[in-house]
Amino acid sequence: MSDFLSGIAESLRYMGSLSVSMLEGVKYTVGLFFITLIFSIPLGLLLTLLRNSGRKVLRGITGFYVWIMRGTPLLLQLFFFYFGLPNIPVIGDYLVLGRFEAACLTFVLNYAAYFCEIFRGGILSVEPGQYEAAQVLGFSKWQTNLKIVFPQMLKVSLPSISNECITLVKDTALITAISVTEILYFAKAAVNRDTDATAYVVAAVFYLIMTYGLTKLFDWLEKKFSY
Repeated sequence: MSDFLSGIAESLRYMGSLSVSMLEGVKYTVGLFFITLIFSIPLGLLLTLLRNSGRKVLRGITGFYVWIMRGTPLLLQLFFFYFGLPNIPVIGDYLVLGRFEAACLTFVLNYAAYFCEIFRGGILSVEPGQYEAAQVLGFSKWQTNLKIVFPQMLKVSLPSISNECITLVKDTALITAISVTEILYFAKAAVNRDTDATAYVVAAVFYLIMTYGLTKLFDWLEKKFSY
């Protein structure tokens, strides 16, 4: 019995030491998450407005961009921005990015395309009568968007935004492919060093905690906007 208890205690100590080492990687995971949201949501909204503009050229360019970013793997885009940009003739030397900077740029551009489609779907759900009523009241186009369209769009889009944010937490693990020292990077290093898969369990717990927190946050937001 004492051997069993000592074995459990040793396992807990090992998991504790793994958790401490992985905390070093949390700053990159959390940093990438917030940087992506802060920049991709406004960019996604801008892309939505361009896709809904009356200019055919702008709609075509934006639609092509969204098609490229949604139609190719995020990991492939990550390799392109980190390894590919420096190899472009003439201007490649000016496009060299650090690992984390390349990851941030890739994620922002990729998620902006997804948020663009989410917001576009939310705008399309607004009844045409809302626009007519705003015009009767003398609202400008921007007043109509800010006071009528965007609040309704946000309410409709919240579940999809929630799904994207949870997906984003998990997608941050991809940056270990370009050797950014995030959570999974430390987990892989520990497994290779100790030939023990416990580190993967600890990493999974970190991701589960973050996704659980986001789920509860968006549940609260959805209830708040439902009134």
